[in-house]
Amino acid sequence: MAEDIVTRCALPTNARVFGPQSNLQSPHRDGAALLVVRDGTSKDDRPEKGNQSVSSGLHLRLPIIGIAPDPARHLPQALLRTVEHKLTLPAFDESALTLVIEAVAGTTPTTHIDPDLVRLIELDDLPLAIRSYRTADQCIEALDEIVRRKGEHLGSGPSLEELEGYGKAKDWGLELARDLADLKAGRLVWEEVDHKGLLLSGPTGVGKTQFARALAKSARVPLVATSVAQWNAASYLSGTLQAIRNAFAQARRQAPCILFIDEIDGISDRAQLRGEYVEYWSQIVNLLLELLAGVDERSGVVVIAATNHPDRIDPAIKRAGRLDREIVIEKPGVQALARIFRYHLGAELLADTDLTQLAIASQGATGADIEAIVRRAKGAARRERRPLAISDLLGEIRSGQPSIPAEHRWRIAVHEVGHAVVARELQTGAILGLSIHDLGGTLHIENNIAGTATLARLKAEMAVLLAGRAAERLVLGEASIGSGMLPTSDLGRATGLACAIEARCGMGQFGSVYIEIANDFANIPGLLTAVRKQLHEAEERAADILIDRMATLRTVAAELERRGYLSGDEIERIIAVDDARAQAAAHMETAIPARQRSGKMS
Repeated sequence: MAEDIVTRCALPTNARVFGPQSNLQSPHRDGAALLVVRDGTSKDDRPEKGNQSVSSGLHLRLPIIGIAPDPARHLPQALLRTVEHKLTLPAFDESALTLVIEAVAGTTPTTHIDPDLVRLIELDDLPLAIRSYRTADQCIEALDEIVRRKGEHLGSGPSLEELEGYGKAKDWGLELARDLADLKAGRLVWEEVDHKGLLLSGPTGVGKTQFARALAKSARVPLVATSVAQWNAASYLSGTLQAIRNAFAQARRQAPCILFIDEIDGISDRAQLRGEYVEYWSQIVNLLLELLAGVDERSGVVVIAATNHPDRIDPAIKRAGRLDREIVIEKPGVQALARIFRYHLGAELLADTDLTQLAIASQGATGADIEAIVRRAKGAARRERRPLAISDLLGEIRSGQPSIPAEHRWRIAVHEVGHAVVARELQTGAILGLSIHDLGGTLHIENNIAGTATLARLKAEMAVLLAGRAAERLVLGEASIGSGMLPTSDLGRATGLACAIEARCGMGQFGSVYIEIANDFANIPGLLTAVRKQLHEAEERAADILIDRMATLRTVAAELERRGYLSGDEIERIIAVDDARAQAAAHMETAIPARQRSGKMS
């Protein structure tokens, strides 16, 4: 567009216009000019390209005009060194849009023009919306519709503030949204923005793409969404490379904006490349690294990439100045799941229903799973011409599977509360909650084991892990197999800690030694005996604690069995009430004999 305006308005009619690739070896008639137009999308849009044509044009006394969004990075260096006049076009704003509409439609708009809408307008959008047969306000409406299709943040969907279960990713995004607001307002420069690249990883369905959309909505900036699959849809390598350049170029044109790259693990790690595809993929990786590294060249462009397999990504992509922050989006916990259910149900449906039971039953689900569950349940109720019921949602969650029998719920409740009571007593981490669901039970706890853990800390952790077995033994007479069977089970993890104490941490009877343990550690003389001793002591320690807190164990387990979920605060309140009752009872037991003795003396 700028090239057309310069040709029509700045040069003589029928002037012969040459580009930087033209042959300028011989003089030309008056009216000729050299026009260098670059938008940064081509690999040749660099200062080191086109300098010979500029030199030739100067010797032939041709007027030379350069047009670029960022002249210092896009135009030939020779042109910048010899330039005599610089003209900076102001940004297209509300007043300019009003003048265009008035010139075409003949009237001035009366409706408010959103500044964010104007910022997304490209000149090519104007003739699509502004027509002489439309009123000024109708032109605004048409332009709004055209631009909204490009700027996803202006459309429907949740903002980042409304999303649940995103943890550190949400914190990062909200901080970025504030920075981008300051950037647009001129209170911050791009160099001061520290959130410029993010690698989002996590299992399928946790909402990585939704995160990018919601962030763009909260920050009120455009979202340019692409993927490695789209890049690789080109038939040839040149097409793939151009698709990558185009994605970054589009983002630069709409900056400040979010450039979201999905399936980034589709670009291979160069260290793992083999055979005939090495050169092909190396060029793709190298171009992506070049574009990511050019933070200054992509001013205002925040790059967020998503992957299900962070281990498959070339390490150079995650180096400083590129995607140097990695955040894993975990599956949401019980409280987050309840809020996700409420979001998808809306404020009216099941308004007075506690959705915790749905969250407990759907543990392990993702936000996408919850959306599908609610959609299917609504559909079932709609087809039967009746209101949505909680049973519809539970039916979709369980997919026809029966709920846990009552006798199993009690055992699970006793087991999980046993973990919580011992963890609370030994202070091994903050207890977030307890739950019973269709797959069993869960203690939600913030575990604080780290490289600074001592022998006492490891032994305390073993006691917590084996407290479920101890609780079952004390209350029900025997332990179930649920605490074992798998390496990730309570017994499996406790055994792993005991092995580490004895053979890898230098804290057991073998002394300061590291022993590499295969699957069958019993083949190492004396190790099995030492491990069994560690496990026995840990379980007995847990049992001793539970015997002293038996009333608490039973009270909390009964409440957990009834409700299915208890938050950490609710557990503390129940224990506080139970302790108060115990203290009152103890006070009465000591007070009665004293009064009796007083009566006898009188």
